[in-house]
Amino acid sequence: MNAPTPGAVTTGDGVRIAYRLDGDPDRPVLLLSNSIGADLHMWDGQVPALTEHFRLLRYDARGHGASDAPSGPYSLDRLGRDVVELLDALGLQRVHVLGLSLGGIVAQWLGIHLPERVDRLVLSNTAAYLGPPQRWDQPIADLLAAPDMRDTAQTFLRNWFPPHLLDGDEVVEGFRRTLLATPPEGVAGSWAAVRDYDLRRTASLITSPTLVIAGEHDTVTSAAHGEELAAIVPGARLVLLPTVHMANVEAPVEFLDAVIGFLTE
Repeated sequence: MNAPTPGAVTTGDGVRIAYRLDGDPDRPVLLLSNSIGADLHMWDGQVPALTEHFRLLRYDARGHGASDAPSGPYSLDRLGRDVVELLDALGLQRVHVLGLSLGGIVAQWLGIHLPERVDRLVLSNTAAYLGPPQRWDQPIADLLAAPDMRDTAQTFLRNWFPPHLLDGDEVVEGFRRTLLATPPEGVAGSWAAVRDYDLRRTASLITSPTLVIAGEHDTVTSAAHGEELAAIVPGARLVLLPTVHMANVEAPVEFLDAVIGFLTE
């Protein structure tokens, strides 16, 4: 595998977005987009297998990881434009896109608004809509009033992983450390983007070949959310995995089989 290339770009509104490229520059590019509360390292376990087929472009969404964390609400349009500006800065005209959770929402936005930039699309553990909007107002207020990220981190981990992985699993502990280091403004701003989005009508405009992956036991974006999304996107395929929310971590073999099989056919 070629040496990784870390870097950063600055968006039109002055926010630094950190990214990393891994793999052979001659291979097709696969953009990976992350969950709220995670950084680009959420895909570390999948990098060896994916770089056998693709050059990987991972990035920290605004508010997360090594990227800037402006205060105030974020919008899905802004999160989507962050990706477009990153692709433009790197001279990448067309890529595969794999997004999980909020990353899957951003991936939908890209498929809707920039179909010419998206080759194949994988939407994992995500939804076209997570309303009603008012359900997000209190969690946002509580988080911004909290002294730190400890309670929020514990809630995220319980929602992301099955109970047997919560007691000392090394990978899960890495997610815990990331959550504790994530600025509350980044999570709250991202929750505002989730609060305000609704793609139930516009996801029907996606023309890229699309795979939807859902977790049978996911309580964040349920199997029903995945089924709804697969029914909206024309021609989309649906794969159900026996997982909670972080399907790439809980069922890595099945997850990679589905993703690589779809992207390389």
